[in-house]
Amino acid sequence: MNLRDTLRRLLVRFYARRVEGHLDHEQVPKHVGVIMDGNRRWAKAAGSTTVMGHRAGAEKIEEFLGWCSETDVEVVTLWLLSTDNFDRPQEELGPLLGIIENVVSSLAADGRWRVHHVGTLDLLPSGMQSVLKEAQESTAHVDGILVNVAIGYGGRQEIADAVRSMILDAADKGTSMEELAEHVDVDLIGKHLYTGAQPYPDLVIRTSGEQRLSGFMLWQTAHSEYYFCEVFWPAFRKVDFLRAMRDYAARHRRYGG
Repeated sequence: MNLRDTLRRLLVRFYARRVEGHLDHEQVPKHVGVIMDGNRRWAKAAGSTTVMGHRAGAEKIEEFLGWCSETDVEVVTLWLLSTDNFDRPQEELGPLLGIIENVVSSLAADGRWRVHHVGTLDLLPSGMQSVLKEAQESTAHVDGILVNVAIGYGGRQEIADAVRSMILDAADKGTSMEELAEHVDVDLIGKHLYTGAQPYPDLVIRTSGEQRLSGFMLWQTAHSEYYFCEVFWPAFRKVDFLRAMRDYAARHRRYGG
């Protein structure tokens, strides 16, 4: 590392400490959603392979959760695999599924996080389904950040599944469709989402410069704040995270008012 890079790193660390020192922990978001975008473009820019890009992105996750813990975030939703990602070539999808499986196992083994899967289990290989179920069961008692791992997740699919669950639940209780129709409201549908009774995201961060949600938590993010960052996910730094927290704290949330 040359002198210029060393000085740059020192300046970034100094700036991060300064931002962190002025951060009001009473104003930080309690639920942060993350669209971790840019693994492949980061790999291409680094002259590396797509698989290495996904691995670098996976390695960033526990570091990110550590930053969230330091700033009193209570719930984090990580979008690891969308339903659209299943259209990728098998030579990329196969290793990616293995990397994600390792991420889930590592989060569960860490002992600091309570892991919860959001997504369609039926889309996933049986081995990954078992890993997800075991991770949820083994961390159910953990009093740490609730980490939603969005795997095989699509926002429209979630809403469709919620409506299906609501109808099936009514049928099990002997409720007629006419009676159900009279009682359907946003709260009832919300109870049947993958996130159930969890608080909705206060802040959604998307890396890589893309400024769209791509179907991420369409129902839950109706009143969320968004922060779009130019940095690719594997290169996302603590100072980038703190900037997002500072930006969120400076906003006045009106909820349509």
